[in-house]
Amino acid sequence: MKREAEDRRNYHYYAEGNTVRQLEPMPDYRLERKLRQEREQEEERRRKKREARRKQEKALRMGRSYVGFLTLAVAVFGAFTGTYIMIQSDVTARLKNISKLESQISDLRAENDEAQKRISTTIDLDRIKETAINEYGMFYATPDQIIYYTIDDDDYMNQYSDIPEK
Repeated sequence: MKREAEDRRNYHYYAEGNTVRQLEPMPDYRLERKLRQEREQEEERRRKKREARRKQEKALRMGRSYVGFLTLAVAVFGAFTGTYIMIQSDVTARLKNISKLESQISDLRAENDEAQKRISTTIDLDRIKETAINEYGMFYATPDQIIYYTIDDDDYMNQYSDIPEK
């Protein structure tokens, strides 16, 4: 026993018996490195997932002031949208009314033109002249009965007193 303890101190080992010990295979450092990297990558993925989940939970948490702000923003947007739709419908209704009035004006002009043509074709100016001279005793004005007025560039004239009869 003493000797075994001494041998252990000197690191001299020997095997007794007829069997030879199997040598341990050389460890594959590449495989160990690969496994270690995979573990580290898996741990990194888990850490990123936890961090993403934490950020998502934080983003989903809304305070009262934020909810109030969002409610106010939606209400303002709704008011603007409602007002815009109301104004658009009013403009559309007015455009339809304008179109209807323009159509009426066009119809009235056509009727007026038709009546004017009918009147101008039915009037016999020679007969009117003959009736005025023979039946009513009318005659053409003499040059001393004609009074000329000068008109400024205005397109109207105000009459402040009666025209002299002379």
